[in-house]
Amino acid sequence: ITNPALGSPTLATANIAATNAAIAKYQAIVSQGGWPTVPALAMRPGSSGNGVEILHRRLEISGDLVGRSVPDEYDAALTEAVRKFQRRHALPPTGEIDRATVDAMNVPAQVRLQQLQANLKRLQTLAPAAASRYVVVNIPAAQVEAVEGGQVAQRHAAVVGKFERQTPELSSKIQEVNFNPFWYVPRSIIYKDLVPKGRELASRGQDMMSVYHMEAFDSAGRPVDGRSIDWNSDAVFGYNYRQLPWSENSLGFVKINFPNKDSVYMHDTPLKSLFGRNVRFESSGCVRVHAIETLVVWILRDTPGDWSMQRVMSLQQSGEQVTAKLTKPLPVYFVYISAWATPDGTINFRPDIYNHDGAPETASAY
Repeated sequence: ITNPALGSPTLATANIAATNAAIAKYQAIVSQGGWPTVPALAMRPGSSGNGVEILHRRLEISGDLVGRSVPDEYDAALTEAVRKFQRRHALPPTGEIDRATVDAMNVPAQVRLQQLQANLKRLQTLAPAAASRYVVVNIPAAQVEAVEGGQVAQRHAAVVGKFERQTPELSSKIQEVNFNPFWYVPRSIIYKDLVPKGRELASRGQDMMSVYHMEAFDSAGRPVDGRSIDWNSDAVFGYNYRQLPWSENSLGFVKINFPNKDSVYMHDTPLKSLFGRNVRFESSGCVRVHAIETLVVWILRDTPGDWSMQRVMSLQQSGEQVTAKLTKPLPVYFVYISAWATPDGTINFRPDIYNHDGAPETASAY
């Protein structure tokens, strides 16, 4: 998902007035009958016909198309209007009409209005309480912002929880950063993923512990020889498992810790390809961060010691296990903001992936 340019934090008090203005705009659109349904056709610069006329009208109503444009031609002005719409909805700004763009365009104006109204309440609660320097994970946007002095210092693509394993909303403070950590496998993942995988490998004569560089311990904390584990027995559900630091460790090379009742955290990942996807709701609840090393350097900026990029990357190469404890814990917020406006008048929407907005399911249609 493409991210907005730096400079406009999601949790900004100025966004409250801007979102109120967006609500008034969408109330007017709804009162006038909303917008037409765009046909599910592939359209691009040079296209013409009735579908293009409908597209033209749809983008005029939402305010994306301004200036001169020939109503039944896919000209330069219409192309730029499509790009503007795509950027507001975090879609690749190709300027061409594909299925995802059509789906987003055909969410009714009334549903978008409901989203804005639901998210205004969240902004009114969260934005004034945000610290002057903090990290925020916006779950529906699948992105992380490092904010300082009212400006976005960094913005990162993220992978957040799938619908059945949702990333929770929370407010906490980052206390430490673990380099080359063990991954202690959560009980839910042991049941849903680890044991089924262990059984699959065992059926092919492979050792789960060896393949994934893991260790097992019984309830008394005594090591269990991986070669002796009977994956088809019930005993495997009672063991505790951890993965050793290595290049394919599920946490990658760094983990960002903060206390919370859900035991979630932010971390690196060996599956870098996920960050290139347009839809990134793939985790079991924790948040994977793209280019996490730059975020870590920013987080540790005021922590005594050498936490330069060179040092951080050297720890990735060496595999040395190091914990950096922050002298001053840094606020972190996991929020659910799927619709908001910024002072420049841009009205942003993201998929209501967990159906928290009280709007019809079409709000999560793209």
